Amino acid sequence: MIDVFLERNFEQPLEAAFVQEEATQAAHGCLDLHRIRWQGSLLARDGRRLVCHFRAPDTESARIGLRQAGAEVARLWGGTLHDAPGEDPATANVLVERAFAAPVTLAAIQALEDAGSACLQNHRVRFVRTCFALDHRRMLCLYRAPDAESVRLAQRLAGMPLERAWAFRAVLPAAENSTPRR
Repeated sequence: MIDVFLERNFEQPLEAAFVQEEATQAAHGCLDLHRIRWQGSLLARDGRRLVCHFRAPDTESARIGLRQAGAEVARLWGGTLHDAPGEDPATANVLVERAFAAPVTLAAIQALEDAGSACLQNHRVRFVRTCFALDHRRMLCLYRAPDAESVRLAQRLAGMPLERAWAFRAVLPAAENSTPRR
């Protein structure tokens, strides 16, 4: 099983309850058939951006199952998760999107982040988790911070590549959703 990520944008804002219901319904049909397990989603505060995390046998199985469930899968990719030592991913509240024209290594990006750690600290920004694409051209990073603007500013001052940063709310499978998260 691998980690698979689906990025989507919406004209009309989504509500967390709608995301929860859609994921639950899909899991009882096409996703189960293809052995795809929804791990949770990150919904932008404005409801117009969504990143869904799945576990699947491979990216193609995820693509087929999600397409059959009615999802747009143009921005679906396999990746790996990397958590910061001692940080709880449930505390993250801002997502940073990074895209690279040529493949990069996780170590190279980590070196940039380490070099700019003072900028992050000055803006009360803490790195929590990275989702790193298998092709090494895409990265989603989760941070705990006062707000998305603090993360944008700290990232720019630290010289980090940044496509966009946005505040999110975690939407988790029902069994895990019994305790409130940010």
